[in-house]
Amino acid sequence: MIKVHFIGIGGTAMAALAAMLKRKGIDVRGSDHAIYPPMSDFLAEQEIPVLDGYHAAHIASELDLVIVGNAVSRGNPEVEEVLDRKIRYCSLPEAVRDHFLWGARSIVVAGTHGKTTTASLVGWLLAHGGLDPSLMVGGIARNFGASFRLGGGRDFVIEGDEYDSAFFDKTAKFLKYLPDIVVINNVEFDHADIYTDLDGVRLAFRRLVNLIPRRGLLLLGADSPEAIALSALARCRVETFGLAEGADWQAQDLVVTPAGTTFHIHRGGAPFARADVPLLGAYNVRNVLAAVAVGTAAGLMPRGLTEGLKQFQGVQRRLDLRGTVGGVSIYDDFAHHPTAVAETLRAIRAAHPGRRIWAIFEPRSATACRNLFQKEIAQALSLGDEVVVGAVFRSNLADAERLSEPQVVSDVKAAGTPARHIPKVEEIVATVAREGQEGDLVVVMSNGDFGGIHDRLLQALRERSA
Repeated sequence: MIKVHFIGIGGTAMAALAAMLKRKGIDVRGSDHAIYPPMSDFLAEQEIPVLDGYHAAHIASELDLVIVGNAVSRGNPEVEEVLDRKIRYCSLPEAVRDHFLWGARSIVVAGTHGKTTTASLVGWLLAHGGLDPSLMVGGIARNFGASFRLGGGRDFVIEGDEYDSAFFDKTAKFLKYLPDIVVINNVEFDHADIYTDLDGVRLAFRRLVNLIPRRGLLLLGADSPEAIALSALARCRVETFGLAEGADWQAQDLVVTPAGTTFHIHRGGAPFARADVPLLGAYNVRNVLAAVAVGTAAGLMPRGLTEGLKQFQGVQRRLDLRGTVGGVSIYDDFAHHPTAVAETLRAIRAAHPGRRIWAIFEPRSATACRNLFQKEIAQALSLGDEVVVGAVFRSNLADAERLSEPQVVSDVKAAGTPARHIPKVEEIVATVAREGQEGDLVVVMSNGDFGGIHDRLLQALRERSA
């Protein structure tokens, strides 16, 4: 039996790949430092052994392959042992490619925003349509109750991340995924720890487009100028999707309610279907259009697609209602880029006009912690009614490049929105518990766990109600 060891198994993608390899009959184990729920629970459920910490002794002599996560680097004891003994190793995207993609129709969903939701939608529509796809995304797709699915069909739907692959391979992960169909929702500057500027991001996406075979399909977000610009490089069929006039797949007549969004889909200017989805926001309408375009390319009919859309259950941490206590609703959202923050707040505003929105933001990602989008973050947050800015997560940044929380607060106030900087999670919780009113919508935005703030908010509200 093949024996594989993961260095850094605690990440969502690494854990999903480990589970998929195990289901193929491969002996899998891994190591990581202080894994916590939900990934620790997931790995335990999958009966995948996890070794605590990184130690050279974990690299056993009988290993056939070591998969190295992009969160570890030179100096890691296990990495050093692998290199010293010249044990076969690879990155996560290389492992996905070699074990799953050579014989598949690879559907790669890429872009700065919307990858996880769009890929989950595509996977669900194909599964609902009986195509039995495989799926791998960077979040929990509720229709499958996991971040992956190992199907028996020819389609493999994968979230195409532009982040780097490993310490020994700084190119984008999605360049390993052998794309047949590619969705690029949008292109903006992000991942400031990997890319120095937008030109670096552009180059990664150009390289992805250059890999699509002549018989493939490239789907581009019509509302993103940077995405549309990529069409000039394609050697395959290109279709566009979005709200913009002239898009090949266009949404019209949007109606938003607290339960979701209804709209009409037009293809090539002609009516195609009426969509009714339990998702909010124009950005999710674009995600739906992309998924419907992929489903159509895979041979699914409009009626089946629209029935599938009604049954889509969403993705955890994407405008995820965690609970309502005393009339105060707590939402968890992964937004960490100013564009995503703005889209999230617009979406909830459209669904709940007249209600007070708390926009609570933790600058946590490599980009959000830097002052690259200082003004843009403030502009996005000002769409709320009460703004709270948490502490910048990365404390090792120089003052010259670090986001200034007080400046963000000042800029939000200048736009006419009440704002404050509250660095400690317990103080944020106390503030909402003290000032929250019936009907308030509290939107917590961070790409991390934010100190467990969501459960702490709900508990504090329960205690207040009691």
